[in-house]
Amino acid sequence: MSLFQVNDNAQVSVHGHLDRDTLSKNFWESLTSSQSAILVKAGTCCIDLGDVERVDSAGLAWILNAIRDGKREGINVSLREPPEKLRKLAKISDVDGFLPVE
Repeated sequence: MSLFQVNDNAQVSVHGHLDRDTLSKNFWESLTSSQSAILVKAGTCCIDLGDVERVDSAGLAWILNAIRDGKREGINVSLREPPEKLRKLAKISDVDGFLPVE
């Protein structure tokens, strides 16, 4: 199974580990053209993190970059069910205000 899946409702489900060992590309470069088209058409993207088992600072950076790059593409990115570890990393890093949690 891939790290994430995009459904027709512009929801991205992230699975497994969101860390330096699993992240090789940024989120937007990882999308197929059809996945990207769904998000661009919707103008929104909800990243569901409820199935993330592990996250580290690389995962936090990946999320922040996805939010930034989404804005650049005119896509409003929000987060659903971020793990407590991600919230703590964001707070320690003083970037928790940048996480658009639903």
